[in-house]
Amino acid sequence: MRLVFAGTPDVAVTSLRALLESRHEVAAVVTRPDAPAGRGRRVEPSPVAQLARAAGLEVLTPARPREPEFLDRLRAIGPDCCPVTAYGALLPQAALDIPPHGWVNLHFSLLPAWRGAAPVQHAILHGDDITGATTFQLVAAMDAGPVYGVVTEPIRPGDTSGDLLGRLAESGSGLLVATLDAIEDGTVRAEPQPADGVSLAPKLNPPDARVDWKLPAHLIDRTVRACTPDPGAWTEYDGGRVKLWPFTLTGEVGQDGQDGQDGTVGTVGQDDVAARASVGPAEVAGLAPGELHVARGAVYVGTGSGPVRLGDVQAPGKRRMPAADWARGLRLESGDRPGFA
Repeated sequence: MRLVFAGTPDVAVTSLRALLESRHEVAAVVTRPDAPAGRGRRVEPSPVAQLARAAGLEVLTPARPREPEFLDRLRAIGPDCCPVTAYGALLPQAALDIPPHGWVNLHFSLLPAWRGAAPVQHAILHGDDITGATTFQLVAAMDAGPVYGVVTEPIRPGDTSGDLLGRLAESGSGLLVATLDAIEDGTVRAEPQPADGVSLAPKLNPPDARVDWKLPAHLIDRTVRACTPDPGAWTEYDGGRVKLWPFTLTGEVGQDGQDGQDGTVGTVGQDDVAARASVGPAEVAGLAPGELHVARGAVYVGTGSGPVRLGDVQAPGKRRMPAADWARGLRLESGDRPGFA
């Protein structure tokens, strides 16, 4: 089939690569206009646009997909079908009506669960054990079209949203190509989504990523992992915002605050966090929510169900570093009781 692919961020690049290697013809790409990116905030083309131009494809960057110039150009290209992965803008009905086989969207959840912009983050945030990817036909309502196919993916105890999205991008790209093959062959039919089980996954913003240390440790763990890498979990220390990465714990903490000798160092799980975090010296076990204990080579913080050991942190204007290195720079005096707000 002759295709026009729509996508914007890095996660969509995997789909475009798979389509370029498939039996189908990618005639053009639709992506969001150039935007500021990176630490320098320089205006750059999207990751999808960069790959498309390297492959010699026409790149369409409408500010609004309802623009007559864009719709006219799409009609002139004449796609049979338009696959979509994380395009980032709503498509009007006039655009949806152009390709005979419609627009086929790759969405990173098991629909009808987690319709919206942040399905992977919400799956982790809410403690799901299984997620996946779905191909479905785009309709005017958000993520509500009939489904062509699904793949499933377990959520591992230490998964961040970045980890999980990376795996789903790979498996999902294979599903997208297989769906297009089946549409061309006439061997698949889109089935309506069930009316039950609908949940929404709106975009997570920085206020959603602030850690509440009064919550149980396993809920804080979910927040941090769901918000890594974007929008980035954070807390407040001494009036400044400190960015947090996922916690690490030891299976046992010695009386000097060092790691135990049993070798059980690993990423925090979900519901077992509070039990594992409760071991250690009395000054660690008794930490109030948000209160810090700086030990040799480790920093612990209290939660609503027991302390956890911090992983990497990033203070304002500083680079990312292990929490112990950050704590050494604070030059705390004996008897100080630092804490996160």
